[in-house]
Amino acid sequence: MTEQAAAGGAVSAAGTTGARHRVVVIGGGFGGLNAVRALAAADADVTVVDRTNHHLFQPLLYQVAAGILPPGLIAPALRSIIKNQANAHAVLAEVTKIDLANREISTEAPDGRTIALGYDTLVVAGGATHSYFGRDEFAEFAPGMKTIEDARYLRDRILSAFELAEISTDPVERAELLTFVVIGAGPTGVEMVGQIAELAHTVLPRDYRSIDTRQARIILLEGAPSVLPPFDKKLQVYTKRVLEKMGVEIHLNSLAVGMDDDSVTVKGPDGVQTIRCRTRIWAAGVAASPLAKMLAEQSDVETDRAGRIPVNPDCTVPGHPEVFAIGDMISLNKLPGVAQPALQEGKYVGRVIKARLAGLPAPPPFKYFDKGSMATIGYRAAVADAFKVKVTGVLAYLMWAFIHVAYLVGWGNRLGTMYTWARALVFTKNRGHRIITFEQAHTQVEHHPQPPKDTPVIEQSVPPATGTVESGPLPPGDRPAEQVPAAGRETG
Repeated sequence: MTEQAAAGGAVSAAGTTGARHRVVVIGGGFGGLNAVRALAAADADVTVVDRTNHHLFQPLLYQVAAGILPPGLIAPALRSIIKNQANAHAVLAEVTKIDLANREISTEAPDGRTIALGYDTLVVAGGATHSYFGRDEFAEFAPGMKTIEDARYLRDRILSAFELAEISTDPVERAELLTFVVIGAGPTGVEMVGQIAELAHTVLPRDYRSIDTRQARIILLEGAPSVLPPFDKKLQVYTKRVLEKMGVEIHLNSLAVGMDDDSVTVKGPDGVQTIRCRTRIWAAGVAASPLAKMLAEQSDVETDRAGRIPVNPDCTVPGHPEVFAIGDMISLNKLPGVAQPALQEGKYVGRVIKARLAGLPAPPPFKYFDKGSMATIGYRAAVADAFKVKVTGVLAYLMWAFIHVAYLVGWGNRLGTMYTWARALVFTKNRGHRIITFEQAHTQVEHHPQPPKDTPVIEQSVPPATGTVESGPLPPGDRPAEQVPAAGRETG
């Protein structure tokens, strides 16, 4: 018996092959998990395949990076979530091939073995990855935040910068360490830069003796003419005003055109300049999972600029009614790549499959119910655009908190999150989950060709792997970069 056959036999023993209808769901995010849950009462065997063992609540990922929440509260184990669903089970593996003609997917387990999964219905919810707009070399210097590993890495990077600044005796090096650049002023960028500002100005000042963390320079770069580009103008103005009050430097109409270990080069209204900094965070864009391209090639359709595959009104892949694609990896009715469309599409696809199995008429085409958009800026400051009402300040913050807690999986996680928020943001004004070790700080130190004489040479930090899907070129700088000291304010 071949390895693949043996793997297939193991899967069959787990209950995914046999006489019953086989549904394979790729991805345990909002779309995939809700599709699995919607099939709880269906006469089918459901297998969810994911390269992690948890369901990640991405909207709160930045709070892991800021040390507010522990990862477990926003990333419950998939097996725990579906343990009471008798017809479902999970497989920890990475999808390497989708064979639409033979209705089979090939996956690779953590130990390298190949597992082949046959299906009668396939649901692909691969999500999205980082997009560097054709400049994938930026990934080495400006990691994004899509996974728990990304958030942990950024947390270590931010905290290590303060630790290294504390022991530095070189004013230039210290200024570089205390300069933080967030690229992209969408909701993720705004939330992340707000948390760095709160760390520097509220949480950390009394923790350090040799540095004043309130002198940290926090910069937000955005290529559009406003922060939070998809939001209402009123909310954009409020957000910009609050961020500037928090000490954040905002540079609009500014594009990152170059990076290295020590700097980011920016092309803005006043030309090209270089900002000296050690910490850069990418929040500028996303691209569809490579699975979208894999599906598109086999179904003879073209992906869009962001790598998304077009689907029919019922979320099926053109020419393959047995294959559904949902979430951030699809193009349907110009829906945004956020959690709510994926969540609703997952539930809808579950209803479609159940109707087919029961021999009932198919539900009407998918229709998205827009529940609005929200983003936090800092403690007690947020913006919300929900049900045609624009809200700012404390009320928006409470709305944001209620909605996000409601969509967490499990009452234990909801109660734990509320308790942690109260402790971290209200009572102690502290961040209880900012533990790092010497080894973690060591890996964050970036190699410099000529380090200070009293500083040992430490090997270069390597960020987590990020996506490599290109979604369009970024214009290069048109003249040599002007060197701008990290402690001073640049002109563009």
